[in-house]
Amino acid sequence: MGKTVLVTGGNAGIGYFAAEQLAAAGATVVLGSRSDAKAAAALTSIRSRVPGARLSHVRLDLADLASLKTSVDALGVDSLDAVLCNAGVLVDGPERALTPDGHELMFATNHLGHFVLVCLLLPLLDASPAGRVVTTGSFVARSVKLDPADPQSANDYQSKRAYARSKLAQMLFGFELDRRLRAAGSTTISVVNHPGGALDSLTPSRPPVHVRGAGQRLRGLPAGLLLHGKDSGARPAVRAVLDPAVTGGQLIGPRVFGLRGKPRVEPVRGGAADPDLAAEIWAASVELTGMEPV
Repeated sequence: MGKTVLVTGGNAGIGYFAAEQLAAAGATVVLGSRSDAKAAAALTSIRSRVPGARLSHVRLDLADLASLKTSVDALGVDSLDAVLCNAGVLVDGPERALTPDGHELMFATNHLGHFVLVCLLLPLLDASPAGRVVTTGSFVARSVKLDPADPQSANDYQSKRAYARSKLAQMLFGFELDRRLRAAGSTTISVVNHPGGALDSLTPSRPPVHVRGAGQRLRGLPAGLLLHGKDSGARPAVRAVLDPAVTGGQLIGPRVFGLRGKPRVEPVRGGAADPDLAAEIWAASVELTGMEPV
């Protein structure tokens, strides 16, 4: 393919398998990761399965907004064909964790960090003949509402709900970004994807990145009727990056009830389909970060 793609969180989970699949398709893949050691393990694993893979790593901490310009500068490229905004964190616990900037950790990492990163990358994406911003959301975003006056859940924090809100914010950003890119006449498009129901127990081993024991595999078999592994969960993102038929503003997800199967274009429903809410979350993100992509 000859494309150069930055994959955030490319050292583990769905991001790892997206990076592996993109490399197998001929793309040059840059893994964005906070950990040099985890990135090195992922690069070694991909190279063992994709001979001649073109890979590199850039240190990327999405929770540290001030560090992101340094990360973008470290790419050392004049253009970028795509960024896959995949990295995310789920904090499991009753306490509301904050970044050093005072932002709620999941909202900051999953949404605000990608918001700032895309702002910094847009000149490189626009320098490509057909740049793409691909944002990985989640079907759990359908289960929540997002208050633009309190997007960081300061008033009613509950960890899994805050996570789902952060994923809804990401998806709203992806759709609003495409509307603004079209209005600006940009050649870059923005596409949203989600992995469906992706479980570790259904995911093939990639030691030391991911190791699935025989017992775990057997326990996961019944779930395979409705769900799939993270290798399959990465396919909507890969299609969103590579498929020339994909257009801006589309949502790509698994074919079977949005939970498993081959990727397809699916309708945008619920809160993610609300352009007024998207504009309000965009404005809140600009206020929180002091930056505006378009």
